[in-house]
Amino acid sequence: MRDNEDREGFDGEASNTSMISGASSPYQPTTEPVIQRHGLGGMRWDTDYLKSNFGILKIVQVVLALVAFICIETIMECSPCGGLYFFEFVSCSAFVITGVLLLVFSLNLHTKVPQINWSLTDLVNTGVSTTFFFLASIMLAALNHRTGAEVTAVVFGFLVTTVYAFNTFLAVKKWWQSDQRPTTVQTSEYTRARTESRGEVEPRSEIQRLEA
Repeated sequence: MRDNEDREGFDGEASNTSMISGASSPYQPTTEPVIQRHGLGGMRWDTDYLKSNFGILKIVQVVLALVAFICIETIMECSPCGGLYFFEFVSCSAFVITGVLLLVFSLNLHTKVPQINWSLTDLVNTGVSTTFFFLASIMLAALNHRTGAEVTAVVFGFLVTTVYAFNTFLAVKKWWQSDQRPTTVQTSEYTRARTESRGEVEPRSEIQRLEA
């Protein structure tokens, strides 16, 4: 009987000891969820930006500029070629610059370089692209030879001009709102300070009247 009691006591002590050692062990299994990171080198796709108006407009701009560039590249003969070469330069430049900005914003790379005003950079790019695409489309429409590739390039040129113009409008609106916001905050703080100072001055004047 005693042997059984000793064994039971020993088993109980062993189980208690294992529970204590398990509780104090630094190698306990954790129940915290494992967060999976998407991207390389800390970069991740910003799906919110890609779903926003600016993200969608940038994707459309890149696609339309690429299609216009491909159409103009299929033309083998031209005379005169000034309008064709200008349209080719504009479509290629817009595709590359807008594509780079799309990657910068969608990967949140602009947060790593805060020294650059990215909102103003986007505004300048959309405004310049709108102007040059509009001029290039007019020149190509006036100097084309009625071929299918040229007509298609002109159509896509005016389409991408419209998209860039709408993006410019939204960028100007966003820049204007961000520029007016600090002024509004400063005005509200100034008004509150004036109100507080008046609240401190009025009791003092009443005290002076009572003393007089």
